[in-house]
Amino acid sequence: MRIMSLDVGSQTIGVAVSDLFGWTAQGVETIRHTTREKDFARLWELTDQYKVEEFVLGLPLNMNGTKGMRAERTEEFAHELEEAFPDIPWRFWDERLTTVMAQKELIAANVSRKKRKKVIDKMAAVVILEDYLHYLALNGGKK
Repeated sequence: MRIMSLDVGSQTIGVAVSDLFGWTAQGVETIRHTTREKDFARLWELTDQYKVEEFVLGLPLNMNGTKGMRAERTEEFAHELEEAFPDIPWRFWDERLTTVMAQKELIAANVSRKKRKKVIDKMAAVVILEDYLHYLALNGGKK
């Protein structure tokens, strides 16, 4: 079963997918927001290509656990996603510090600042998905 994670930002959507066994996460791409229709058209192509059976959306909570404007926008996106993909279940996953973690990994890999900017959202989606897959492994696949 493949799982797709989405790191939904104001300008981009970072996309990552799991392998067929649900052990690893690979970054797929960063979708630049144009219109919701075009965003979902690209997601349709990717879900079809990878045979996705579940979405995990990073929920950008504040450090104290409260929801801010970004979390509310992500919730709105999730409701639209649910309408566009009624047969694919989704869930939120706490994404606090995922961008920081992705940034550190890219810096450790000696990726230039210019290149980091292009892939950071995709890498954040990878971190979200890796965290979720780790959770599933620790809980015997129970969600």
